[in-house]
Amino acid sequence: QVQLVESGGGLVQAGDSIRLSCAASGRTFSWHVMGWFRQAPGKEREFVAGIRWSGGSGYYADSVKGRFTMSRDNAKNTVSLQMNSLKPEDTAVYYCAAQVTSLRAYEYWGQGTQVTVSS
Repeated sequence: QVQLVESGGGLVQAGDSIRLSCAASGRTFSWHVMGWFRQAPGKEREFVAGIRWSGGSGYYADSVKGRFTMSRDNAKNTVSLQMNSLKPEDTAVYYCAAQVTSLRAYEYWGQGTQVTVSS
């Protein structure tokens, strides 16, 4: 059973930081990639960051590069997204997602957590 549960969202001011976490359950040692996506009101869901369970650094959308950092804790089956220098345009629902058996598509999604950045 694959389950992803996000936490850590909230209301912050521009320039502040916030950290999102995603707790994963299932045979995570065999999973391929974890990702963070976001969806702002009236916009399509967009990729934010990704990281392989097996190792390596995160990779990012241009819009967040240098401000956001994705990390994983294999022992705790969690991934995190450290978000610094937040901007009002970062306001969105943030989703954790997993590529479990697929090497191309994200098959499992969390319920999402709201991040609101006020100016």
